[in-house]
Amino acid sequence: MADVKVADFRHETERLILRDWREDDWPAFWEGTNTPAVMRWLGGVCDADKRQGAQDRLLSYKHDYGHTFWAVERKGDGAILGFCGLKRCNQAGGPVGTMEVGWRLREDAWGQGYAREAATASLDIAFEAFDAEEVVALTVARNTASWGLMKRLGMRRREDLDFQNADFDAEDPTIIVYSIDPETWEHSR
Repeated sequence: MADVKVADFRHETERLILRDWREDDWPAFWEGTNTPAVMRWLGGVCDADKRQGAQDRLLSYKHDYGHTFWAVERKGDGAILGFCGLKRCNQAGGPVGTMEVGWRLREDAWGQGYAREAATASLDIAFEAFDAEEVVALTVARNTASWGLMKRLGMRRREDLDFQNADFDAEDPTIIVYSIDPETWEHSR
C-alpha cells in the first residue's frame, strides 16, 4: 500500500459536510449507527473490539489511499449522521482493489435523501479527484434500500462480480455488486 499524503478533507453539499474524522465524532457515530436496524445487513451490532477495528480501518484507508468513508455531518445542526465515501474494495472474493462507494446512516436520517446526496458527492470526487475508472458498490441481495439507491445513482448490476460471504446475511450469503464508470456517471446526472 502506498502512503498517500493528503490535506485534510472537507467537502460540502447543499445540506451536508463530508469530512475527515475527529476523535469526538466516534461516540455519536456509534450511538446512531450501531443499532440492530442499521447493522441488520452489516454483520450485526458491533462490540467494542469490532468498533475499534472499524475505526482503525477507516483511518487507515485515508492514510493509505487518500480517501475513506468520511464522517457525514448535517450542516443545520452539526449532527453526525453516519459515513459515506470511498475506499478500495477489500472483501475476499469481491472486486478487490476497485474503488468502492459506501454509506451508513443512522435511522432517523433515512428517507430524507441524505445518502443519495452524500453518495453523489462521493462519486463526483471519485471521478474528478481520484480519476477512478470504475466505482463499485456492494450489498446483500435482501438489502433493497441499498441497491435501490445504487440504481437511482445510475449504477448497473454486475452479476459477474457477485461473490459469497455469509458474514452479512447467513440466509442468503450472496454479495451483489453494482458499478458505474465516469462516462455513465456524467450522463446520469
